[in-house]
Amino acid sequence: MKWFLFFVIVIHAFIHLLGFLKAFEFAEINQLTQHISKPMGILWLITLILFIAAAINFISNHDLWWITALAAVVLSQVLIISFWSDAKFGTIPNIIILLVAIVAFANWSFNSYVKKEIDEMLSNVSEDKKEILTEDKISHLPTIIQKWLKSSGAVGKEMITSVYLKQSGQMKMKPEQENWYSTHAEQWFTVDNPAFIWKVKVDMMPLLFFTGRDKFSDGKGNMLIKILSLINVVNSSDNEKINQSTLQRYLGETVWFPTAAVSSYIHWEEIDSLTARATMTYKGTTGSALFFFNENGDCVKFSAMRFKDADENSQIKEWIIKLSNYKNFDGIKIPAKGEAAWNLDEGNFTWYKLEIYDVVYN
Repeated sequence: MKWFLFFVIVIHAFIHLLGFLKAFEFAEINQLTQHISKPMGILWLITLILFIAAAINFISNHDLWWITALAAVVLSQVLIISFWSDAKFGTIPNIIILLVAIVAFANWSFNSYVKKEIDEMLSNVSEDKKEILTEDKISHLPTIIQKWLKSSGAVGKEMITSVYLKQSGQMKMKPEQENWYSTHAEQWFTVDNPAFIWKVKVDMMPLLFFTGRDKFSDGKGNMLIKILSLINVVNSSDNEKINQSTLQRYLGETVWFPTAAVSSYIHWEEIDSLTARATMTYKGTTGSALFFFNENGDCVKFSAMRFKDADENSQIKEWIIKLSNYKNFDGIKIPAKGEAAWNLDEGNFTWYKLEIYDVVYN
């Protein structure tokens, strides 16, 4: 589809060459019956150049390709209207390019908005803090949590204060959905002031996608979902349910930055030799969850009683993440694969499968 649009732009661009050739009498163009002056011929040539530049930027994944495309479409349509009887069918590719450019603008605007949030979140991270996780710092924790921190390689390493990771995945929106949607996500975390921002793009079908941003900051949650980055379908924030739900998500995802386990806002309680309950309290929001481990000290499952949705009718359901495929990232062993599921009345609904392929600490 991307290459199809590229060729549409290029072919549409070179059609504008006809107006330039006719204006300067470089060729006999019988398709254009109206007289074209040389100044107007220059405008036809400029439009060609703008469309070619837009096509190159588009296929090169330049974030701002839409600026050149919009300028080209506007100038092209002015020329088409001026020579309507000869050029009216050029409106069709202009409409196609315009619609794609509008979506590209919306996507750029969404990404810029999220980037500002990320910059604000990361501005609270202290770059001067260089603290090592020692055995003394974990001695008060349940035995299985101590084993986990040692097994992960976190003990003896610098305390993690910020995280950036990338995920690929598959998602289902409802239990009866047959096909999986492919996803790509990026996520940022801070630890001293616990917060995260998760940005995802979900490809539903050709030409149709949605972008989403899940956020936890200052003890409050926010979820934003936009179809084609344009139309809000979800924008929920700062209510008791979403605050607790996003806090529990943060708590579960500490498996990717284990040194957070010793944070003052997390309290651990031993359930048995392979299970521990964590309770996190931060700025008025509290949530608990169970962490399940194997004999090696690897966390293999996370479970929390969590609000499934953000609306006022949302009910508490068990949220389960199964973890596997442990890998080392920068000396820290973490689960690279996960499956998230809701335990619903009608049965277990696995809605998200993820794989982490890049992690940057501090």
